[in-house]
Amino acid sequence: MIRVSRLNKPQDIPFSLFGSFLEPIGHSTYGGLWANVVENPSFEEGLWSAENLETLWNSRAELRAASSFGLPAPWEPLYPAQGSRYAPMRGDAANSAQSLLLMSLPDKEVGVLQRVYLPVHRELGYSGSLWLKHIKGNQSVKLSLRRHAHPGEVLAASIVQAPSYAWSKYAFHLELNRGQLAPLEPSDLVISLEGDARVLVDNVVLNPDDAVDGMDPEVLTLARELHSPVVRFGGNFTSAYNWRDGVGPPDTRVSKLNLAWGIPEYNTFGTDEFLRFCEFIQAKPQIALNLGTGSPRESASWVDYVNTRWADHRGGLTWELGNELWGAYQVGYPAATLAAAATLANSEAVRKVDPTARLIATGGDGGLFQDWNARQLTNPVDSFDYLSSHFIVNEDVLLPQASNDFRTMAMIAVPWGLSERIHEMKQQAIDAHRPKMQFAFTEWLMIANRSHSVPNYDNMGGALFAAGFLNTMMRNSDAVSIANMTGILEFGGIWKKREQVYASPAYWVLRAYARAKPTTLLKVESTSPTFNISKGVTQLPEIIAAPYLDVVAALSENGSSLLLLCVNRHVTRPESATIDFSSIGAESGPTQVTTIAGDGVLAENDEYSPNRVTAVTRSERLEARGSYTFPSASVTVIEIELKK
Repeated sequence: MIRVSRLNKPQDIPFSLFGSFLEPIGHSTYGGLWANVVENPSFEEGLWSAENLETLWNSRAELRAASSFGLPAPWEPLYPAQGSRYAPMRGDAANSAQSLLLMSLPDKEVGVLQRVYLPVHRELGYSGSLWLKHIKGNQSVKLSLRRHAHPGEVLAASIVQAPSYAWSKYAFHLELNRGQLAPLEPSDLVISLEGDARVLVDNVVLNPDDAVDGMDPEVLTLARELHSPVVRFGGNFTSAYNWRDGVGPPDTRVSKLNLAWGIPEYNTFGTDEFLRFCEFIQAKPQIALNLGTGSPRESASWVDYVNTRWADHRGGLTWELGNELWGAYQVGYPAATLAAAATLANSEAVRKVDPTARLIATGGDGGLFQDWNARQLTNPVDSFDYLSSHFIVNEDVLLPQASNDFRTMAMIAVPWGLSERIHEMKQQAIDAHRPKMQFAFTEWLMIANRSHSVPNYDNMGGALFAAGFLNTMMRNSDAVSIANMTGILEFGGIWKKREQVYASPAYWVLRAYARAKPTTLLKVESTSPTFNISKGVTQLPEIIAAPYLDVVAALSENGSSLLLLCVNRHVTRPESATIDFSSIGAESGPTQVTTIAGDGVLAENDEYSPNRVTAVTRSERLEARGSYTFPSASVTVIEIELKK
């Protein structure tokens, strides 16, 4: 039995609980949101950590061979048998620190190439640009798309005349014919010379013609349909990120190593691009400030810069004072005894330029928040408005030789056990004379590092975790005001592989919840069967009475609908329940049911089958004391229209 009634004391559900999170990690920005298909466009060295470069070379032996010619990854020679006709030129560059000298041969074509994937399922035209500096000989430079690993098969070509002995920018366009390339099929982007010519090349860009301000239109559509109220721009990269590197004319922005992840940061997606992204998807920006290598002055300048460009220029946005400052992996992390002072100094600097800014101080994580939060709570009451927490759950459990079935249930149960931890965080704030302190879960994610046989962020198990987590956030909305799912791209969000854009199962959960927009929490009494976990995941090993059927009830934004947000944690058994909502004032009503389910808890989407798991919506009529059966391992959002 699921019985729904009104709470004695109304409890609001902040829409900011359904936020998301963007960080330059993996291919979330470059190769994801950002439409330019070229990697390392300015031919730089040192953009990958040694470990990541070794991984790249091991996965593609041709790139290891190309490095012997002085070609920076992932560029290759057009014809390796021609030998060394390439030289990196440091100190003579149109962009960043290095360009590439191409040296052709009489009666032969010499060039470099990069394997690229193109969104030919939707777009056949591609607009590009590059910087050239003529050295000698033939002034013609050829840009072409060729069949991958078949240099003689030219699919599209454009020739630019580059006579200038000074660095100059040239545009080109490549047009494919339908059917020349299949979706997911790679091609080679080639830059080549003929005759006895030499030219310096730098900063190559190739965008599909349907790119929107440099962004992938399919990614933008899925991101907009997520209905995310806020997007957090932050993460581990924050602690070494100088926001000024990512502003100004794109051609002048310098490529650097992303120290947090050992991958390139081209800086072409910076503050202005992030704000434009937020505008496109109708979300507010929530930015994490650099408390690692940064300074209070730098923080204040970034706040001022954003305020002059966002919306009505009045400020009042939410800013995070650092990211996971308690972690030794954070570049320039403060000692624990200095964290409160660093928080206060940055808070004071930000408040001077924007007294209305909403500030999130870095809180402790997991079971280790007490000492860290205690130090932060010694700051003046008005120095910050929220304390952050991150909730990253992995597959590590305390039970020796645990089965995959045990790990699965332990991971899925964790959000239920989180409520107790939130109550402890709130009580600590009350004891520190901060009874109104609110908390912000600015990252949350379930990740299986070693196994594909348990729940993970990209399978249906991750969707169950996501729904359970959001249910816990809503139940605790008197203490938690902000939550940002990791992430709007990659992990639990939108993916792009080989230019195929698709969404993870968890994306569909966040989208269904945010679209329904639960606003007022209702009381739920449930007789669902429960289960216990002992020696479970490290963060919360002991969980008592986790319900298989986890239901949150709420009223919609205008009170016109009753919302039931339901998770069936049983991975093999459908759960049936009688739902009684008669005390809300309705006996029945037109009902919209959205279900997210797959072929088991491990079901996932990929570039080959992007729609294995999606949200399926249908209309029906539900009686006030009627029964409903929830599929195994599923998430269901029921919207019942209430008569006024």
